[in-house]
Amino acid sequence: MAKELKCFLTGRMKFGRLSACPSTARGRASLDDLQRDGLRSSFMLETKLNDADSKQGQATLSAADLRDPEISAIIAAKLREFHNLDMPGPRNVVLWDRMRNWLNEAKNLCSIKDIQKFGLDTLEEEISMLEKELSQDYQEIGFCHNDLQYGNIMMDEETRLITIIDYEYASYNPVAYDLANHFCEMVANYHSDTPHVLDYRNYPGLEERQKFVRAYLSSADYEPSDAEVEQLVEITEKYTLANHLFWGLWGIISGYVNKIDFDYVEYARQRFQQYWLRKPALLGS
Repeated sequence: MAKELKCFLTGRMKFGRLSACPSTARGRASLDDLQRDGLRSSFMLETKLNDADSKQGQATLSAADLRDPEISAIIAAKLREFHNLDMPGPRNVVLWDRMRNWLNEAKNLCSIKDIQKFGLDTLEEEISMLEKELSQDYQEIGFCHNDLQYGNIMMDEETRLITIIDYEYASYNPVAYDLANHFCEMVANYHSDTPHVLDYRNYPGLEERQKFVRAYLSSADYEPSDAEVEQLVEITEKYTLANHLFWGLWGIISGYVNKIDFDYVEYARQRFQQYWLRKPALLGS
């Protein structure tokens, strides 16, 4: 499947969901305004993953499609292929420094009342704690999409070929973080009447996560052991904590700089709430 495809990414932001392009609700234009001091993610991505003509006849997935077992297995294999891309530059984890940059940006934008409301003064310590806790053991670092929600996945209904689109957040990161992000996105429906509302009753259960991880690890003609699957499932679940903080900070910043009709602040509140709810069970603290 393989012609060279050059994608020029010029700061289109996460939301392609509430505008004429349904996959952009979490806001593409907004963060372009705040992409300064190292936040700008404008770069050229050269990859063999997507045929230049492959988008013809394809449509973006729906929230329900992510729960289809067959489609989910195809996504898992495609994500593994994405992570194995050999991109230029150092294979340095971007996650933690990006979160610290966004925390500083959020505190600069927020009123004192909002800083206290969201506990932003405590998050530097939380980020450092997570970085230390999640970096203790060996982890696979790959080129991650970092925003694999349903609106960033296209599929040809006839061939069942998957195309991953919108690489504005792509960077090297632990692959477990990218899996965690995908699982967290399963609670969202950006085409509902309340697109900012996250329904955590829809978070994938253990069996569904195990199946996805097994399909992910098996995609390169490799048969993973049960222990390997369980290990990746466990670390992925811990990385959901980092994902909640990441998009919580994004939501706060977007609430100040984005004019799209989306309740960013409430979205951020839900992500931070999940962080504090899940932290004791996942980290024992």
